[in-house]
Amino acid sequence: MTTPINNRYEFVLLYDVENGNPNGDPDAGNMPRIDPETGHGIVTDVCLKRKIRNFAELVKGDSTGYRIHIKEGTPLNQNHEEAYKAVELEPGKKTDLTGVDKARQWMCANFFDVRTFGAVMSTGDNCGQVRGPVQINFSRSIDPIVQQEVTITRQAVTRIDDIEKERTMGRKHIVPYGLYRAEGYVSAKLANSPSKGTGFSDDDLNLLWDALMNMFEHDHSAARGKMASRKLIIFKHESDLGNAPSHLLFDLVKVTRKPESMPPRSFSDYDVVIDDDALPENVELITKL
Repeated sequence: MTTPINNRYEFVLLYDVENGNPNGDPDAGNMPRIDPETGHGIVTDVCLKRKIRNFAELVKGDSTGYRIHIKEGTPLNQNHEEAYKAVELEPGKKTDLTGVDKARQWMCANFFDVRTFGAVMSTGDNCGQVRGPVQINFSRSIDPIVQQEVTITRQAVTRIDDIEKERTMGRKHIVPYGLYRAEGYVSAKLANSPSKGTGFSDDDLNLLWDALMNMFEHDHSAARGKMASRKLIIFKHESDLGNAPSHLLFDLVKVTRKPESMPPRSFSDYDVVIDDDALPENVELITKL
């Protein structure tokens, strides 16, 4: 790891899905999430953060400073206990604010996702709360999506009592095609603050960009269909406080469907225009993919 970042960033990620379910809604039978008012598709921030965590773990494994705190099969309190032992506090015993802060700093130094997204670590052995410098909004599809239910058959049965049936029926939920837009923020102040900063560094930032561009390449499954990151647009500020409001930068990125493309079936059915001429002073535009 290097020193904490000193520049604020905003970013826009465009990604699409073809014949897959990008983010099922458990309250709707795992159908693709949708805004009932507009019909636009929705993908939660939690969904994207999970994929970023998985990519970081795939690349870094359990190397020093890049472990993942929120992961399957690992109780959170187990990591809190480890932090207490590492900073010479007694697990199971209440400590003062100084002790909590030592444990918080240890968690930030050792876990990439705590350092990046923050975490509430007050259960069990209290390691405090961390406000992460990287935040991501809900994604929303550019156009309304179609929620399609496809019936499938399985050449097997589950129960011995159903052996005579020879096969069972099931369903899959897909979006034939959807282009989604996610917007995010990277706060240098929440990374480099002397008292509450997480230490989020340039190395961490590069790993974040790599994850946003490649996270779908290592997350393929029959349920998710064909998903891909199509364009990552980054706004780099000259200062840590920033040189322009984030909403003005997001407004510079226009994504429109070509008139003849109805319904849209691929990324080529859209035009992506970035208004470079209106870019504020002291803000650099970086495009990837």
